[in-house]
Amino acid sequence: MTLQLSGYAPSRVDARRAAELRPLVEHFNIEYCAVLDSGHIEEWPRFFAEDCIYRITARENTELDMPVGLVYAEGRPMLHDRAVAISRTQMFAPRTMTHLLSAPRIVGEEGQEIWAQCNYVLLQTLVEGPTTLHLAGTYHDRFVRDGDELLLRERQVIHESSVIANDLVYPV
Repeated sequence: MTLQLSGYAPSRVDARRAAELRPLVEHFNIEYCAVLDSGHIEEWPRFFAEDCIYRITARENTELDMPVGLVYAEGRPMLHDRAVAISRTQMFAPRTMTHLLSAPRIVGEEGQEIWAQCNYVLLQTLVEGPTTLHLAGTYHDRFVRDGDELLLRERQVIHESSVIANDLVYPV
């Protein structure tokens, strides 16, 4: 199974199994966002498998089957480099980020992998400014089990607007 990034496809998981998997994915997403919202950016790569893919792409590009995005990273080492660069060379005004998430939708399961979707809203508050809507969209995830934990093998962050802030450097 591959991630479907646009349109609708029915879940391939029955309601009972989805209800069993949802708390695992929800717990993962809560911890993932807590790390980012607390500013501990260098811990962010630990949520990914070694052979991961992380991409941020506009919905418009996705629907046109043009997956070129704002951010593309392949493998945990690339994520680590990005996290270190952001945390140690912040050339932008201090800010806090706050993620708001919907309940995850479990769309598939095969072997040790789980496919899920989750809507997000990312709010940004500059130290000397109001809170603003920074980005909104959907996570399209492929998780792999690592013992009792989940890791992201793939996170495709699809954002709704093709017009975004020019300071999108922080992971979503």
